[in-house]
Amino acid sequence: MILIGNGRVLTQSAANPLIENGCVAVEDNLIRAVGDTAGLKRQYPQAMFVDAGGKVIMPGLINTHMHIYSAFARGMVLDQPRPNKSFSEILENLWWRMDKILSLEDVRYSAYATYLECVKSGVTTVFDHHASQGAVAGSLDVIMDVAKELGVRASLCYEVSDRDGEAVCDAAIKENADFIARAAKDDSDMVKGMFGLHAAFTLSDRTLEKCVAAMGGGKAGFHVHTAEGFADLQDSLARYGKRVVERLFDAGVLGEKSIAVHCIHINGREMDILRDTGTMVVHNPESNMGNAVGCAAVLPMLERGLLVGLGTDGYTADMLESMKVAAILHKHNLCDPSVAWAEVPQMLFANNAAIAGRFFEKPLGVLEAGAYADIIVVDYDPHTPMTGGNQSSHILFGMTGRSVTDTMINGRFVMRDRKIQPVDDKEILARSRELSADFWRRIQITM
Repeated sequence: MILIGNGRVLTQSAANPLIENGCVAVEDNLIRAVGDTAGLKRQYPQAMFVDAGGKVIMPGLINTHMHIYSAFARGMVLDQPRPNKSFSEILENLWWRMDKILSLEDVRYSAYATYLECVKSGVTTVFDHHASQGAVAGSLDVIMDVAKELGVRASLCYEVSDRDGEAVCDAAIKENADFIARAAKDDSDMVKGMFGLHAAFTLSDRTLEKCVAAMGGGKAGFHVHTAEGFADLQDSLARYGKRVVERLFDAGVLGEKSIAVHCIHINGREMDILRDTGTMVVHNPESNMGNAVGCAAVLPMLERGLLVGLGTDGYTADMLESMKVAAILHKHNLCDPSVAWAEVPQMLFANNAAIAGRFFEKPLGVLEAGAYADIIVVDYDPHTPMTGGNQSSHILFGMTGRSVTDTMINGRFVMRDRKIQPVDDKEILARSRELSADFWRRIQITM
């Protein structure tokens, strides 16, 4: 038994959102009780006590759309850069060149680097969408092995696409199907498999049919970029006479276990299709702004009753950073400072937890008895009163991922006092720098 106490406990539970001088009791990988520190210390006198020292104790954060494979792009400067005046050019000149030359060793250290940043930012569950077109087979196992070594909870998939030919496409379909089957046999509830699709404009109807057939009933769900760029909508209308969501619906891709990412260039009818099929949506504000693809109409989606979560699309590992940007993006986009105060925290905390709840067996994103013990301690001492009614404002304006000092996942401390526990992160990052430098050399050759 472990007690994490002497801190302000933000439970993310409506029944008891804030406990002053609170404490969380952890037994094995589950939360046993949440209450005041003195009371739980009396109740469990033999438990190991971890003193939060007045810091904030809150649930681990969940990222519902990430790209581990993009890790080596950080700091990369090409000698002869190609123009990137549109999202299509960014895909062709950067990401689709990168994923062709990633080796399995590159994938391994991209996973190490990304997961380490997640842990240091208080992210305990990651939904990743992977691509390494030159090293497809076994790539999801590599990412899973790193997640297990570090103790991170993960949902993984491989993005199927026609862009590199039928052989690579078929290998990607097989990688998804094989991994979903392996993950289904893992009784740790730490890893799940989904079926990844790149985007409608790189997928023929025949390929979509093959993916739906390989899914075998849709129990795992699809994870697909949806109408992220305007070119996706244009392609769907020109070639198929349908909008993107309509085409995915007709193909049998949508449903309660499927995630439609971005959903920027969709209309009200498509929102209704997503809602009526129970399909989840994930908003990625920083990536959307960086790629200049537009601002998703997530506020109308929420009003319609869609389950909309928050991700980062690989732009950052810090979900609190993503929360801050989402909060100001929608105010700016609508020229209305009164919006998004409630909706953005809802997406990050309530909705991401609900999305995770469709895959993992016990509750995540909440501190309550019976939930998984995914807990973070945040170094934040408010200079104004913190209450159960204003905690989201304190998180928005007072915390960042780097404020996290301790990260527990599944009842195990993965970081204590900013020190990673399972591995030597300095050694791993040194090796990552070596591999990424060689990766940069290889990508220059492709110019």
